[in-house]
Amino acid sequence: MTLWNLYFIFKLYLYAGGHLQPLWPANLGFALVLAGSATLRQRGLRVLRNLLGLAIGVPLLYHEANVPPFARLTEEFGNLTTFSFGYWLELAQRFLPPMLLLGALGGLVAYLIVNRWLRVATFVLLALIAIPLWHEGSTVLAQLRSAPLAAAAGSDNALAAQPLDHNAALAAFRTQESQRQVTFGHLGADPNTQFDVIVLHICSLSWDDLDAVKARNHPMLSHFDYLFTNFSTAASYSGPAAIRVLRASCGQEAHADLYKDAPQQCHLLADLAQAGYTPQTMLNHDGHFDNFLQLVHDNAGVPNVPMISNTSVPVAMHAFDGSPIRDDYATLANWYAQRASTPGPLALYYNTISLHDGNRLPNSNLSSIDSYPQRVNKLMSDFDRFADLIAASGRRAVIVFVPEHGAALRGDANQVAGLREIPTPRVVHGPVGVRLVGFQGNHGPTTVIDNPTSFLAIAQLLSNLVSNSPFKPGVTLSQYAANLPQTQMVGENEGTVTMKTASGYVVKTPDGVWVDGK
Repeated sequence: MTLWNLYFIFKLYLYAGGHLQPLWPANLGFALVLAGSATLRQRGLRVLRNLLGLAIGVPLLYHEANVPPFARLTEEFGNLTTFSFGYWLELAQRFLPPMLLLGALGGLVAYLIVNRWLRVATFVLLALIAIPLWHEGSTVLAQLRSAPLAAAAGSDNALAAQPLDHNAALAAFRTQESQRQVTFGHLGADPNTQFDVIVLHICSLSWDDLDAVKARNHPMLSHFDYLFTNFSTAASYSGPAAIRVLRASCGQEAHADLYKDAPQQCHLLADLAQAGYTPQTMLNHDGHFDNFLQLVHDNAGVPNVPMISNTSVPVAMHAFDGSPIRDDYATLANWYAQRASTPGPLALYYNTISLHDGNRLPNSNLSSIDSYPQRVNKLMSDFDRFADLIAASGRRAVIVFVPEHGAALRGDANQVAGLREIPTPRVVHGPVGVRLVGFQGNHGPTTVIDNPTSFLAIAQLLSNLVSNSPFKPGVTLSQYAANLPQTQMVGENEGTVTMKTASGYVVKTPDGVWVDGK
């Protein structure tokens, strides 16, 4: 039983470190079968026993570990093969930290010593029985202790104490969102009040990431005229995130519906085009990973929207797949230098992956997590410089700063740092700001929108600004943010949904079960 004792001891070690959630009955039954067949004498039967054990034990271990579902890995296999060796090495250290490996090595040495005098299999079986019993006993005891307090609260709280029907709440959310839409008026004819709309779509940034690297006080955030502090990006991967912002004019769609055709009036760039804008798109990367370039093209809502080339811009770093990432300020400044050649107001969608996991800075041995503070501060400073460039030109612009999703720098109890399979509030709670460049009046204090919002609120704010230009005399900026549509924080990936509740959040797993988030 040496191999299988180590298997279960390793599981218990991972469980103690929060890296694994064991299925206790399955493990106990598995261990009993293995112990009962340990006396097989024939070599062939012992080999067969171990092969069958591996066929059961490895999938069981994978299912219990805090890693993406196997189906997700098979779907993403083509993308995974593009990862650089350096990024694979970085990921390996997150899934199996050096201290974890050292602890496992120490446990192996201790096992080999103890196993000479004690029957370790007996202690393993006892642990597989005692630990879940102790855990369940603690839960029951806590419930018994809290029961008198709950009874004392009276019958007024009886409804709140009942378990919520999360499926019904999600269905109601879907129904409400399917009926919501923002309409745009036409931009005013006076060239002196017209302005460009520039959407800066940032991969891998959340409030939690800013807190993790102590960058919440960066000056850029104080320069916004409107700051959304309770904004849901809904998605935790780039493709769905791009679709959601490009379809911002309609309510939040279910993840599966993102890959179906949407009504023309849902496309933000199409709405801006109808309002009198010339839409353009631009990236600071090549857009080939996960077919991102084609996805932006398909969801622009306007035929033949030009994709502005970035190939003349210096390379700032290389992505997780080795592809070049262009300098943000240089990319935007290069676009702005050509901007005068297009008459009338422009609407630009710009996507940057400068903060993406796995990016490598030149002449640096820092991991992508270690280099994140440097990269996020430069990105925000670059966007400030770009706003100053527009202001110095005498032109006017409304700049929308909106993340795709967070970087998950700190990870959580169910996924390692950088992994975003579960779109938790930490991942989808993003800093969103809108800045008016070239505004000659009194900006006043930043208008903070702290109600729960999402892309529909951005679309409504832009609609308000387009329909009644803020660049004409006598306007008060706060009026444009009055009564913006609210949206509950619901995060979605394929097969996984997270939903905020009064006490935290819940997760709908791929098998349809709702569990409390941690």
